Amino acid sequence: MSRLLEVRDLSVGFGNARPVKGVSFAATPGEMLAIVGESGSGKSLTALGLMGLLPQHAKTGGEILFDGRDLLKLPEKDLRGIRGRDIAMIFQEPMTSLNPVMRIGDQIVEVLRIHEKLNHKQARLRAIELLDLVSIPDAAKRVDDYPHQLSGGMRQRVMIAIAVACSPRLLIADEATTALDVTIQDQVLQLLDRLRSQLNMAVILITHDLGIVAQWADRVVVMYAGRKIEQGLPDVLFETPYHPYTQGLLAASPRLKANYHYRDGPLTEIPGSIVSAAAEEGCAFRPRCPVARSACGSSVPALVQLSAEREVACPYVPAIAEASYAASVRR
Repeated sequence: MSRLLEVRDLSVGFGNARPVKGVSFAATPGEMLAIVGESGSGKSLTALGLMGLLPQHAKTGGEILFDGRDLLKLPEKDLRGIRGRDIAMIFQEPMTSLNPVMRIGDQIVEVLRIHEKLNHKQARLRAIELLDLVSIPDAAKRVDDYPHQLSGGMRQRVMIAIAVACSPRLLIADEATTALDVTIQDQVLQLLDRLRSQLNMAVILITHDLGIVAQWADRVVVMYAGRKIEQGLPDVLFETPYHPYTQGLLAASPRLKANYHYRDGPLTEIPGSIVSAAAEEGCAFRPRCPVARSACGSSVPALVQLSAEREVACPYVPAIAEASYAASVRR
């Protein structure tokens, strides 16, 4: 299937720091791609870079090809025509993302009038349809509510309604279920999956929850300190994680351990904390890595493609050392 989005060697810099360093990945129509990693790994900055919502002083490099057009080279006027219509984003915290002094219906209407050129009456009717689509009860009345009158789960559904108002071809969901209880979380994920199928929409799911990734994602990209360090299909990657960081993430997830209970003992943890965005020498994970060697400090590990869907950036894991390095290699 042809690629809708292709990110090539994306970097984001602020002064001397580069919190995103040469990230590459792709997404196809109808696919759910998950990006995982600790806070500070560069996931949200990557998403904001795709949307063109980085601060003006941010320095970006590489290519973001959407339907063959490099978004980083487009004038702001052209980018505004794509953002919200062809590419949409669900932000991490709906209470701060929604305008507290505007009715939720008016916030949906605004998007429809800008991108779909509907009059106010048409846009309001469509807003009610969208609220009904995302399972807001009594949508015709709730359309005039303010954000503070809704629960967290309902506010998140309003954010989804705004995001899918123009039937986008790519939807970025940045920690869209983090603040929700597990029941609402599952409902939101089912809704995203249903909309993905109905609209043949590519979804980039940014999350810390590996249980969600295992259940919903088609492919997984693991990021650490601004770099992509592993990629694979969820079943394969979770069954045989290659990179020590990926192994540590999986070991720290109780949802992926059968019959595990918190009373059984403390969770496995990755020692230390993520390095500064200014760190550039050697493997960024080496201070926390249980298999680090002296050579890890000399150069950044190359990303090695082991198969069509499997990439990893660590040559010292035994499973990788035995693999063929004849496949394509790129930073």
